Amino acid sequence: MISKLPRWVEYGSFVLALVAGFINAVGLLGFNHQSISHLSGTATLLGVGVLNSSFSDTLHLVLILLSFIVGSAISGYFLNSASLKLGRNYSRLLILEAIIIFASMYFLSKGSLFGHYLASAACGLQNALVTTYSGAVVRTTHVTGLFTDLGLMLGSRLRGELFDKRKAVLFLLIITGFIVGGGLGAYFFSMFKFNALLIPAVICLLLALFYSVYSAKVSS
Repeated sequence: MISKLPRWVEYGSFVLALVAGFINAVGLLGFNHQSISHLSGTATLLGVGVLNSSFSDTLHLVLILLSFIVGSAISGYFLNSASLKLGRNYSRLLILEAIIIFASMYFLSKGSLFGHYLASAACGLQNALVTTYSGAVVRTTHVTGLFTDLGLMLGSRLRGELFDKRKAVLFLLIITGFIVGGGLGAYFFSMFKFNALLIPAVICLLLALFYSVYSAKVSS
């Protein structure tokens, strides 16, 4: 599936992974060390919290999980195909992600937990968007699966099978983007607190613009 994707997918995936890493770093630093871009840690906290936390804290974790699902559902509603096709609603969804991040920044700056839910929804929307256009082989908001896939690929290569270099490069770009985004998120959070979310929001807008221009150019 990856071999059939256009070359610009690597660049877009790197940028989106950077956005997710940035948002996740802000979440870890600003939300009592709770992840935003992926839900494994949050689900674990929920399981622990059922026994050890108050009802309000447990409800908060449930709403984070539900917000991610809502964001994913938005992508699922507008994208009804698992194959990449120019002219679909990718630009609009990226703009919507930017709007949600802007709103998250506003509410978080006011001390409202609603901003946390919006940030989770933005990551859910993005992850479902990338999953949809890549045929469910790429994730940009978490990297656990990518490390697993790389390990499987290396094991298969040692067994004598062919090594898909393009897939490996794509996975490494996403991992690198996520790490770089985390570093940038931590740096700018130390300077601007939650207003640092302005940066990933603007990146989403620019990515939507570039995609729209490219799509129009190819389609003409």
